[in-house]
Amino acid sequence: MTSRLRTGLIAAAVLGAGAVILAQGAAFAAPPATPPGHQPHVPADSLRALGDAVGLRIGTAVDMDALASNPAYRDITANQFSTVTAENAMKWESVEPSPGVYDWGPADQLVAFAQQNGQLVRGHTLVWHNQLPAWLNAALPSMSTEQVRALLKKHIQDEVGHFRGKIWQWDVVNEAFNDDGTWRDTIWLQKLGPGYIADAFRWAHEADPKALLFYNDYNIEFTGPKSNATYSLVQQLQKEGVPIDGVGFQTHLDTQYGLPDLKANLERFAALGLKVAETEVDVRTTLPVTPVEQTAQVGAYVSTLQACLAVRACISYTIWGFGDAYSWVPAVFPGEGAALIYDENLQPKPQYTALQDTLALASGAPGRTGPHR
Repeated sequence: MTSRLRTGLIAAAVLGAGAVILAQGAAFAAPPATPPGHQPHVPADSLRALGDAVGLRIGTAVDMDALASNPAYRDITANQFSTVTAENAMKWESVEPSPGVYDWGPADQLVAFAQQNGQLVRGHTLVWHNQLPAWLNAALPSMSTEQVRALLKKHIQDEVGHFRGKIWQWDVVNEAFNDDGTWRDTIWLQKLGPGYIADAFRWAHEADPKALLFYNDYNIEFTGPKSNATYSLVQQLQKEGVPIDGVGFQTHLDTQYGLPDLKANLERFAALGLKVAETEVDVRTTLPVTPVEQTAQVGAYVSTLQACLAVRACISYTIWGFGDAYSWVPAVFPGEGAALIYDENLQPKPQYTALQDTLALASGAPGRTGPHR
């Protein structure tokens, strides 16, 4: 990401927050039917209901401990969002803590919750270099190429097969590039070469032909080496007939940088015939938050949602959690936080209201009404 002056984002927030981008043309193809179960009566002014009115899935990443223990958190998850992502429960270290010993419990609970509440599920993530089980990290360096390939195929097909027919979108491969556009030097690249990406998509498709398969990464919201490398990868996968359906733009933003040219990047990937999604949206800032910084955060949330609304192929907008008490940001970026749309007491912030207003205004735009895309 190219660093920009903090004033860039602040100015964009002040000047652009009120300008709603209207999408053109008919809605994109509808996603799979809502899972069976009881459709809750959600408030008409909820993000979920307002998203329904414009055919856009509004989602959140879910902390399974909070979902189990906090009734207020559970109610917000059910009422405000039409799609959910497992924040950690579907990652390799969670589902296979010991070799060949699977623990599907928390992930199954999320799927059941989604079905009960008429929500779709984003599966996150099948192939990543982080959050691998300790036994796997210890074993991989001494394994042969053939052994690693067989192990990765088994993991993907076991997990996708377990949830066959229950997952709307899978993040198949996560974060394969460095910011300069070079391949990230992961154990998968070292052992298998870049062809592991095509293999992963083929294996996932074999296990569940109806799931939408995504490549997912951060900082590709900005045009530059990383976004360009991702674009070239996708073109090559398509040329080879690899079953890739979409690209996920994580959209982790910070008020010290300028706003990305997100709409342009969504559009150029969509022009390849792909679906696109904003998959992990949050906007962090330095603490304590000043009124000027919060204005910048509000503007960034509005801008990212407007970008998705303006691109017909953008099928979902997912915030990476919703309550500041559960955010990953403070542990990774010391001195920063307040990145989400509810505060630490699960009270809505101005960021939440700004998303409400943006969705409500978009409901009157041509091509923004009708069933979910």
